Parts: sequence; C-alpha cells; structure tokens
Amino acid sequence: MVEVKRKLKIAAESAPLLLLPGHRAPATGSAQWFAGADGLRLRAALFPAKTSIGSVVISAGRTEFIEKYLEVAAELVGRGFTVLIHDWRGQGLSTRLLPDRLKGHAAGYEAFVADHRALLDTFEDRLPKPWIGLSHSMGGCLTAMALAQGETRYAACIFSAPMWGIGGFPRGVVHALASTMSALGRSNDYALGTSDPYTILYDKERLTHDRARYDRTRDQILALRDLALGAITWGWIKTSFDAIAWLYKAREVAEITTPMVVLGAGEEKIVDNSGARLVAGRIASARYLEIPGAYHEILMETDDIRAVFWREFDALTAEVLEEAISRRA
Repeated sequence: MVEVKRKLKIAAESAPLLLLPGHRAPATGSAQWFAGADGLRLRAALFPAKTSIGSVVISAGRTEFIEKYLEVAAELVGRGFTVLIHDWRGQGLSTRLLPDRLKGHAAGYEAFVADHRALLDTFEDRLPKPWIGLSHSMGGCLTAMALAQGETRYAACIFSAPMWGIGGFPRGVVHALASTMSALGRSNDYALGTSDPYTILYDKERLTHDRARYDRTRDQILALRDLALGAITWGWIKTSFDAIAWLYKAREVAEITTPMVVLGAGEEKIVDNSGARLVAGRIASARYLEIPGAYHEILMETDDIRAVFWREFDALTAEVLEEAISRRA
C-alpha cells in the first residue's frame, strides 16, 4: 500500500508507517493497530529511546497524522524520551467515521476521550515513566478533558495552541446552529462546504511561516492520499463546541493538578487565544505563554519560533525528571 516508505521495525498487528526520503524521523520505531474504546481500529506508532528517561505521548490536532510529527519524535528521542504518537478516530489511517473519508466528522467527544484512555492502557507497559503529554489544537482539547475526567498518569503536559476556543465564529450562534442541524438529522453533512485537501494552497492556510515544513506535510499527503482529511461536518462543530463549553464550566477542570505549560500563537488564525487563557486561568497548575509571531502550528513553524517551544518543554521536563529522581532516592 505504501511503496515509497522506508521500512522500520514492525511489531505484531503492524500498521503502515510512511517515511519519505529526506524527511527526518527516529532511527527505529513501528506503527500498529489498537482497539479504541468501542473496538474501532485506530493507529499508533511507538519510537523507543535507547536509554529512556521517560515518555512523551503526542496527541495531534484535526486533520493531522502520525507522520507529520516524525521530526518532533526524532527531536524527543534525541533528548532521551520514548515517543508514542496516535491518529485520532476519523483521521490519519485510523478508521474514518463516515463513508466519505474526507469528511471531518465527530459524533460526541466521549468516544475520543475513551480512545485516549485505551491508547494509554494499550501501551502502558512500553512507556517508561515519567510521562509527558504533548498536545496540539484539537488534541489539546481532548487531552485536557481526559485530565479533568481522571487521567492521572501524566507527570506534566505541554499544550501547543490548544483548541479551547475556535477563532472566527460567534460561539453561541454557531453552537446553537450546529446543535439544531444535528437534531434535524444533518450531523453528517458538510457544514461549510467541501474542500480539496490535495490542492489547498500554502498562502491560504496560514498555519506556519515555514514553507519547507508545510510542503513536507503536503508531500506526505500526496504520497499516501488516505492520510488526507477535508472539511468539517455539523457533527464535528457541535462536538467541538460541546467540548469547549464543558471546559469553560466543569468544576473538574479547576481540580486538575497536573503541571502544565500552555503555549498560544501570537498570530493565531484558527483557535481563540482568549479561550486558552480562560481555561488555563481555571487551572492552578497551568502557566500560559503566547509566542510572538507564531502561526497556529507552532511545532511546524520556523526554527526560531520552535526554539521557544523547546525551551519551555526542556524547562518543564527538567522539573519533572528532578522530582522523579528525588522520589526514587
């Protein structure tokens, strides 16, 4: 299915893992299928460090997939971390939720949070502690919900432009409209028209200032077209606004004690930074920092912008590792 890939070490129940020539990635690793909370077939990839000091679990944003984060995985493995990356249900090579695989759909956030728990349960024995959660955009929304709903295995989390609000939409109006359309049986319909993920232009997306990293992702999609995801449905909008509303109000969010750093993009065009500040402000263990000049995809940005992320990551993990060592002493 993937003629252009370089084969990595493959485990039982192996899944495809695309690696294009010239794309940075860890030297060893494998992808495999695992069962989501309701038995749905989902994909994850594990990249072990030779002498691991801990593990990082990467939860990506909407439309994203494992291969997009191979450079990040290589950087983390170079720091001594074992890395686990997964495709959310409905995207990447995980099972799509509708016959039209390009529809970005969701039918309630509960299944996504349950999938996250199933992921950690499946790989727990292969993930050296301490664990660090690294989440971007939609992944940040779902990881925060998991923490609030009792996930305590992370020693710390870092969030890149979390979807704790959606930019460009009057929240109350759109949430009500999506709820109405879903109640009328139109949850599976495209909400804002269709889009062609194979031809979309760099200048239109404004996701990163780094053209080379943007083109790398485009190359991956064109090499394995099943990775692509298109426009959103009414069900996705309703699910997203339901989740965000829960983060704004649920008392469980204010009870999160996991140390966390929340990074916003100074030139954000996708999510709403005011929502990120609101949710971070509800969590005593959270620190919010906005990166000047950054577009939404902070980890796909230029090296100087990414350096801010890595500075914050290294500082956070240094504290976690120091605490872990002191506990063992």
